[in-house]
Amino acid sequence: MCYLCLSFPLAGLILFHRSHFGVLSPGAMSNLPQSGELPVHAALMLLVPTLRPLFWSLLRLSICLTGMWDDAIEGFTSTRRVCSWDELLFMLQALLRIYIYITQGLFLFFLIAIFFHCRLSDVNLGRLVRGDAYDCLVSPTACAVLELLEDLDGKTVLLVGADGALGASLHCLLQRRGATTASCQWKSRELQNKLHHADVVVVGSTKPDDVPESWIKPGTTIINCSRDLLSGKHNYGQQNNHDTENAVCSLAVAMRMQNMVKNTERWIQSQQFRKWDLRCLKLQPLSPVPSDIEISRAQSPKAVDVLAKEIGLLTDEIEIYGQTKAKVRLSLLERLKDQPDGKYVLVAGITPTPLGEGKSTVTIGLVQALTAHLNINSFACLRQPSQGPTFGVKGGAAGGGYAQVIPMEEFNLHLTGDIHAITAANNLLAAAIDARILHEGTQSDKALYNRLVPVVNGVRGFSPIQFARLRRLGINKTDPGTLTEEEINKFVRLDIDPSTITWQRVVDTNDRFLRKITVGQANTEKGFVRQAQFDIAVASEIMAILALTNSLEDMKERLGKMVVANDKKGEPVTAEDLGVTGALAVLMKDAIKPTLMQTLEGTPVFVHAGPFANIAHGNSSVLADKIALKLVGEKGFVVTEAGFGADIGMEKFFNIKCRASGLVPSVVVLVATVRALKMHGGGPNVTAGAPLKKEYTEENLQLVADGCCNLQKQIQITQLFGVPVVVALNVFKTDSPAEVDLVCEIAKRSGAFDAVPCNHWSDGGRGAVKLAQAVEKAANQKNSFKYLYSLELPIVEKIRIIAQKVYGAQDIELSPAAQSQIDRYTRQGFGNLPICMAKTHLSISHQPERKGVPTGFILPISDVRASIGAGFIYPLVGTMSTMPGLPTRPCFYDIDLDPVTEQVKGLF
Repeated sequence: MCYLCLSFPLAGLILFHRSHFGVLSPGAMSNLPQSGELPVHAALMLLVPTLRPLFWSLLRLSICLTGMWDDAIEGFTSTRRVCSWDELLFMLQALLRIYIYITQGLFLFFLIAIFFHCRLSDVNLGRLVRGDAYDCLVSPTACAVLELLEDLDGKTVLLVGADGALGASLHCLLQRRGATTASCQWKSRELQNKLHHADVVVVGSTKPDDVPESWIKPGTTIINCSRDLLSGKHNYGQQNNHDTENAVCSLAVAMRMQNMVKNTERWIQSQQFRKWDLRCLKLQPLSPVPSDIEISRAQSPKAVDVLAKEIGLLTDEIEIYGQTKAKVRLSLLERLKDQPDGKYVLVAGITPTPLGEGKSTVTIGLVQALTAHLNINSFACLRQPSQGPTFGVKGGAAGGGYAQVIPMEEFNLHLTGDIHAITAANNLLAAAIDARILHEGTQSDKALYNRLVPVVNGVRGFSPIQFARLRRLGINKTDPGTLTEEEINKFVRLDIDPSTITWQRVVDTNDRFLRKITVGQANTEKGFVRQAQFDIAVASEIMAILALTNSLEDMKERLGKMVVANDKKGEPVTAEDLGVTGALAVLMKDAIKPTLMQTLEGTPVFVHAGPFANIAHGNSSVLADKIALKLVGEKGFVVTEAGFGADIGMEKFFNIKCRASGLVPSVVVLVATVRALKMHGGGPNVTAGAPLKKEYTEENLQLVADGCCNLQKQIQITQLFGVPVVVALNVFKTDSPAEVDLVCEIAKRSGAFDAVPCNHWSDGGRGAVKLAQAVEKAANQKNSFKYLYSLELPIVEKIRIIAQKVYGAQDIELSPAAQSQIDRYTRQGFGNLPICMAKTHLSISHQPERKGVPTGFILPISDVRASIGAGFIYPLVGTMSTMPGLPTRPCFYDIDLDPVTEQVKGLF
């Protein structure tokens, strides 16, 4: 901004300070390029006056320095002084002049760039002809002509020899001022007649000698815009010529400056928040509703670069993947740092059935309603689905019906490769752990040191990450040759205890036979065998870090803090100790950027991160939310989703994610279904893949009323955090109007701000308009958000608060292993981290078969683990599988590829 502010007065100095630039008269300014020309001539015109004094200053300084050098050489053999004070003063003046001219030259280059952008391009001219004068840059010469003419209403203006951009601009501008315009060339047969009837003549080229002055009637105003004003070839007769030549030139310069200011203002505005110019896509819902993939295929998505432009992203802020996906760079946060955030909405749910209750569908339907139907800027922020469940039992996670992200096959498969990057980074760290154990077990301290700090080109030096380890060990030395034997031992020996390794390899596939494996059985591993396991990729701590990080620097710091094991003294061993932090950051440098996609109605969606909702917090990324909150503007909405029920996903969202981001939610949308409420009211078990029992397809008000206890409990949990809650009843075709009305009535009586039935699955955004209106009203209510517990409390006390206040447990019970781990983490300094409870999502309690609202139970904590890089402690409530398996008939039976069209089939 400093350069920008200084450029305007400097530009005025350049264009009007004639003594500095050798401009003899205002007419000489006509040599400057007219709009429509390339700025090469402007560059030469503006730079030459700067380079000339710079050249002379350098020449004089060189002469001075040469003389001083001669004096200095002579001074070695005589007693005379080297130079006088006057000479030193002259040298300083010359250096100051050089500095001024170089700085001025830099400003001039900035001005040249402005000139380049201010030229009257075909686009600008087209906008002017179409009538969008505000959005275009008008020819400065044409503007100058208009400034000289006051009352044009009813006058006839003849343009002689004015072609191209100037002629077209003059025609448009003069006609809008009420003038009648005509144009001709000097050799036109009708020239004499047109000159005789013209009130104003605008000359765009040199008048030939064979055109007599008598053709121009007395009193005609002549405005000369030709490029040879000083050539003496423009004598039109003193009685007709009103001496406008110099005025046109001077005004044209001023108008050019006005264009520069206008273009610069636009550039500044482009760096700030811009109002969306979103073109929503039309939906034509069918009945019965087709399959998700048929609906997705029936809609033609916008090109992602078009979508990015519509929502105010700059071209250098996106990295396009194909036609429908783009990574968004984090530099946008710096550009919009002063832009107020929009409203922040969390979509959670009641305790679900194994089929899910449609939180993703509600999220998408809500933003479609807000933007496509209420004209309110909104963004959906979703988790990236794992391929394991996609090919296993759950299928896609792009929403459903007429509320989904498109193209759904790209959403569900690979996307932009973030999960693959996490897999690569995770397994690199796993390989580093086993390799380090092997090498430490087979080499002496000296051999390890020589290999860890090798001699390269005759020089031995520590790498930056090794310096970090030395500092942690309290060794303040930089020369590898100065370490003592004891210091070398401390530096090279991590002494990892294999029995304490918590870091597992991952793969993004449901493979039950990798739940327990043995590694190191090859002869080359020299007997270093240990039992290990594979987790699914989204269970990696790196995924949780990706979801909670606030910047690239923050991510790198978190990666380094990851504890992978303990040494034989019980101290934590981190990724930083293994020297792999920088490599992990390199593998994750693109994954940290959120992926931009769109809904069926063309509204924007960020897809980023997808941590497990049991051993991790189960929310999409902080960065996606922060970028979206800037893009929607102060009155816009960002809607994100929490995994599982409110007792798990929402609690972790508030206590973990909001602490990491510093963001405060405006409203919670609690998703419920009649089906799930009937299950909690005593209905038969719901099993994935099995037909629903008649209790779920027929009206049963008693089951619904009894099951609303779970909905009431989840509303109470939300109220613990002081955030207004709106209940969204996801309506199915088997739900009766009486059941829907009963749920909404009970929800409102239980403290919900509002309860609204939603039909977005069958109708798209139109079916969620009432929900959007309720959310908008609730977001304007007083918000008294608060955390559930203080981080300063002991780990056990924080676990107890969650168990009693959220789950309704009577108390907790710690196993000896859990107590031992809590003591260790407290001793190691990790006691102030938030808690991430890992328990079943099928019940508020730890027992999945207990539905409704269980009470009076003791919550057993079987073990306690930590994700130090992500920044939380996670107690295990019962056993917790981190590697799903495939069912008897996985979803991949239905998935196929058309070899001709390359279309994916069978993704629901």
